[in-house]
Amino acid sequence: MIVVVGESLVDLTPGADGSIVETVGGSPLNVAVALGRLDVPALLITEVGNDERGEQIVRYVQASEIELIAAPSRGGRTSTARVRVIDGEPTYDLDVTWYLSGQELPDCDALHVGSLGTVLEPGRDSVLDLVEQAWALDVFVSYDPNVRAQVLIGQDQSWRDVESLADRAHLVKLSEHDIALLHPGADPDVIARSLLTGDRTELVILTRGARGATAYVDGLAVDVPAHPVTVVDTVGAGDAFMAATLAVLLESNAMGRYAGGVPHDEAALEHLLRAATEVAGLSCARQGAAAPRRSELRVGWPD
Repeated sequence: MIVVVGESLVDLTPGADGSIVETVGGSPLNVAVALGRLDVPALLITEVGNDERGEQIVRYVQASEIELIAAPSRGGRTSTARVRVIDGEPTYDLDVTWYLSGQELPDCDALHVGSLGTVLEPGRDSVLDLVEQAWALDVFVSYDPNVRAQVLIGQDQSWRDVESLADRAHLVKLSEHDIALLHPGADPDVIARSLLTGDRTELVILTRGARGATAYVDGLAVDVPAHPVTVVDTVGAGDAFMAATLAVLLESNAMGRYAGGVPHDEAALEHLLRAATEVAGLSCARQGAAAPRRSELRVGWPD
């Protein structure tokens, strides 16, 4: 089982008629739901408001056949994000609180953390504690910073926070957009490679939007192009990519104390990236964060 911890919220997106369309979102929630759709056992630890939007989140998660630990949000209100698309990239006006209380890490194969849950106080401390628990138990950790400009606390401090958490993760996935926010003008390849110096970091994946993705391990970088689709909406594509990556690693016995570890050869890394870009591409072909179900993928995916 893969445990995902982080925020859940409701995205508020302008409809074609000027109305506001409400959809369940939040990067960690999207990852957990995408795992469920790929038939991977998953558990989401999050906060949910005691309101109609919170009930909507619970129904959505349960329909994805994943487990849920829903801590009550302080004040009983569900967080929201108003979505706008500028130059093809979604941007978010956030109304988010994160007070997650301390949690005990369930028995699992991997822990995934990322996005606002790793940044916003005071709940951030509970997320970091779960990472430390995973470290002590030798549980595989993955991390996607999924940087949001609205919560940056200064580029230098934000990058130090990213480096600190990445140092505890076996797998770090970040985007060129993340790097542009944290290191404007820097070479994304140089920044991605720098994260391989982490104590546990074995694999760094850089997503490049329409130009595909690159995987970095010690001494090797592997590129794959994006999966060819007609893009409708890129919201949630990175989360679908993340879920597919975790699914492939779990099914290839890369996680766990006695597992083989992440791939370090070109063929296996290319296989991993192609499987993930396929899932992300099919998500982009739909409106909203809509990762495909395994039954909608080609027969035999990810092989």
